[in-house]
Amino acid sequence: MVRQLGELENAIMTRVWQWNRPVTVREVLLDLRSEREIAYTTVMTVLDKLHRKGWLRRERVGRAYRYEPVSSREAYTAALMNDAWATSDNPAAALVHFFGLMSPEQREALRDALRVAALFPSDPSSADSADDGPDTGGTEPGAAR
Repeated sequence: MVRQLGELENAIMTRVWQWNRPVTVREVLLDLRSEREIAYTTVMTVLDKLHRKGWLRRERVGRAYRYEPVSSREAYTAALMNDAWATSDNPAAALVHFFGLMSPEQREALRDALRVAALFPSDPSSADSADDGPDTGGTEPGAAR
């Protein structure tokens, strides 16, 4: 059931990004029904859930809401990956298994991403010390100043 809900969330988010405009529950429902039998209330519930999670914003228009994405597909995908990884008791092992599931193209994309991430370290102070080379401030490394 959880996997099906995640798949439905992804299917709905994909449509919202593709249409690139605010959408109603009915529009999403009619499009989804071309692939599967689904109830209006199910689509409405999932759109509301995505809104409460912060992935969609909504605006009331008459009696209905119009939904639109808050961020990009890439940010959504990264958050899903992070959520999945956070459930592991052994994150390193989870990554090893994940890498083993990757296609050669996906591994190349990962290498590219790691090269880009190295250009933008998350800790600015570590970038300064790494880029400046050895400490030349007149004291031994590690000594108090």
